[in-house]
Amino acid sequence: MFRTVLVANRGEIALRVMRACRELGLRCVAVYSEADRDAPHVAYADDAYLIGPPSPAESYLNIEAIIRAAKATGAEAIHPGYGFLAENPHFVRAATAAGLVFIGPPAEAMERMGGKTAARREATAAGVPVVPGVLEPVTSAAEVKRLGKEFGYPIAIKAVGGGGGRGLRVVRSPDEVEEAFASARREAEVAFKNGELYVEKYLDDPRHIEIQVLADGYGNAVALGERDCSVQRRHQKLIEECPSPALTPELRAEMGAAAVRLAKAVGYVSAGTLEFLYQDGRYYFLEMNTRIQVEHTVTEMVYGVDLVAAQIRIAQGEKLWLKQEDLVPRGHAIECRINAEDPLHNFRPALGAIGEYREPAGLGVRVDSGVRANYTVPSHYDSLLAKLITWGANRNEAIARMRRALAEYRIEGVTTIIPFHLAALEHPVFVAGAATVNFIPRHPELLTRTAELMPPATPPAPAEPAPEPRRFTVEVNGRRFGVAVFGDGMSLAPAQPAPARGAAPRRASPKKTTLAAPVDGVISPIQGRVVAVRVAHGQQVEAGQVLFIVEAMKMENEITAPHSGTIGEVRVEVGMTVEAGAVLATYQTTA
Repeated sequence: MFRTVLVANRGEIALRVMRACRELGLRCVAVYSEADRDAPHVAYADDAYLIGPPSPAESYLNIEAIIRAAKATGAEAIHPGYGFLAENPHFVRAATAAGLVFIGPPAEAMERMGGKTAARREATAAGVPVVPGVLEPVTSAAEVKRLGKEFGYPIAIKAVGGGGGRGLRVVRSPDEVEEAFASARREAEVAFKNGELYVEKYLDDPRHIEIQVLADGYGNAVALGERDCSVQRRHQKLIEECPSPALTPELRAEMGAAAVRLAKAVGYVSAGTLEFLYQDGRYYFLEMNTRIQVEHTVTEMVYGVDLVAAQIRIAQGEKLWLKQEDLVPRGHAIECRINAEDPLHNFRPALGAIGEYREPAGLGVRVDSGVRANYTVPSHYDSLLAKLITWGANRNEAIARMRRALAEYRIEGVTTIIPFHLAALEHPVFVAGAATVNFIPRHPELLTRTAELMPPATPPAPAEPAPEPRRFTVEVNGRRFGVAVFGDGMSLAPAQPAPARGAAPRRASPKKTTLAAPVDGVISPIQGRVVAVRVAHGQQVEAGQVLFIVEAMKMENEITAPHSGTIGEVRVEVGMTVEAGAVLATYQTTA
């Protein structure tokens, strides 16, 4: 048994886990980077510990710093949330070696199912159908071309350690292979510190269906139905629902049994999700996420099971208290991810400071949020601000409730995809339950309608003055403490941030380039890090040609030539950080 849980994550999932801990009578500890000092999850926790600079590699991916924080704060267990180190077996072993309980699967099960090629081998051995593809990583673009010829195009190049669409590229001809291979490897190395890739046949028009499983340490496992996650952009989910409108009860039972069979075969423990592609009445195993999922909420709403609390109870040694025959879906639930993105510009990240913030409420409405009013969205992490979930007695009621809740959700100062969600939920294809993974690209009218629903830009509201007494949060050796200042005329000089105990030394800030004056050039619309430069001085370019790739909020964004011409000066190089409005390259002027 343990009494204190360190949550090795940030944002809405950190708060979600902490709330489950509180309900179970457990103390919760937050970790945070320098960019997250004012984040809601830090303020909510019973204790908080600074673990490093804003870069994930130096903070939320820093295993040693997180273990030190657990020891310093008296934590006995670690919950990883999702993303970051949640599927890293080295982290599991480091935590276990330090005498901590890891709230999740054992490292061995994670290794057997966490890597996509390894998972495909396990699925094949368990008799679960898989998409045609390779079971070992590929090492070169030439090998990818050979496999493309064998399987037939299109094919998918995918990161072995990936998820959420990162490190995935769809290739439709041999001419696209080399660039796609290099881009997928680059993105995989940044996101997962693992550049290995594999190849499989790409299904043209599938649904994305996933099965939720829950397993204990005594060989018991159950399936908690399915989620339909077909509405996606850049292979990342935007809308999820439970149950899927495409599955019959018989097929649900068959897929659930296959998922349980595979989970038991690899000795899986805790919550996990098996993802499938479903097309033409057949399903194919895709991968397993050996962690809690972003969209676990819709399963909870329909099956009445707190999956995070279940993870914690299982980690404390409880036998599974659920029987498969008792798990019957009730009603319908939908989740809309509320991302800080501009849907009218290819869903590119939209940084900024939130002004007014007001969440919807009412029967059947749930909001899992990681932000608040007067909060600046950091550029170092993904774009997810919150998740809006609605439940209804049937699918039509859940849709109607979601449309009402979206209309009531108010987030000022930052562009979000709420207008897109409103457009999607009124579209006849979605209403009919017929959306596939091609829903967005096949229906450009969605973005036309989104543009009509976009609110006018408004500046963020000013922060309200602090009441008396004035309260401050200070850091001492990486620990946070509250301080109240009483009396008139007193002031508190801004404190210098205290380094985390044993933290790695800060690296010099990356070089930045900013816009100094109006110029005819290629402008970056976003803040981010340059990961590719595809143009040189004196090169002739055409309008729309991709010249740079800038990574922001874990997504690669293509920066194109605004018009045809000859490039004069290239002002950036790979690795530089640029601000929104920065000139990446100039055009040559004619005399």
